[in-house]
Amino acid sequence: MHPWLGIVLRYSKNEFSHSLGGERTTALMYTLTGSCKLNGVEPEAYLRHVLAIIAEYPINKIKDLLPWDLTLRTE
Repeated sequence: MHPWLGIVLRYSKNEFSHSLGGERTTALMYTLTGSCKLNGVEPEAYLRHVLAIIAEYPINKIKDLLPWDLTLRTE
């Protein structure tokens, strides 16, 4: 089974996907969570960290906050 199949199946059954905005938000959250897991980053810790610093973070370095560039790793 393809590793993303479970995500696709959950996405199609999501109760919050009744509108285009809800579908986009759901897809974004599944993509973010999947990217974190694939890069060894705890999704909740990642979101807490990024949301805590993003307002004061330099816009030209925002790519450093992506899950594959962040040094916040699970143990």
